[in-house]
Amino acid sequence: MKIKKLINVGIGVLLSVIYTSCIGVDENEQSYADEMSKLNQYITGLESEGYDVDTTALGVYYITLEEGDGEFPVFGDTLTVTYSGYLIDGTWFDTSEYSETDTTWTFELGDEGIISGWNDGMKVIDKGGKAQLMVPSNLAYGETGYSSIPPNNSLIFVVKMVDIKQQ
Repeated sequence: MKIKKLINVGIGVLLSVIYTSCIGVDENEQSYADEMSKLNQYITGLESEGYDVDTTALGVYYITLEEGDGEFPVFGDTLTVTYSGYLIDGTWFDTSEYSETDTTWTFELGDEGIISGWNDGMKVIDKGGKAQLMVPSNLAYGETGYSSIPPNNSLIFVVKMVDIKQQ
């Protein structure tokens, strides 16, 4: 898995260098190469603390914080989760704590209105499980950003899978 991660980061850095050499980059914005470097440092730090960081086929990095005891979700299932979202620098940007109904968020896995990294990361958390997801910007809001999330920023989510209702 470490070789796969290094290859993914290397490819991302190479593509970013090629891309940014062809266009002007606003000096106030983080480049994709900078983002991938910070993400790699973040993951390396977690591994040095003893965490086992794994990667989905799509490229979401994750740590299983608590094993659940239920089924894993599939596209079309309705999931109920609690979560908090952060940028790599620790800046908080979202949480289920502010839900209109309770402190959970319920959604359908595979909903096209949800970032692809979130949908992909949910598949590795079973009912009752808890994980930290590290979503590179190419699987989130990319080079445009969104609301309080600047362009080219990886997202960190701590997610607890409360319930899974099969489709």
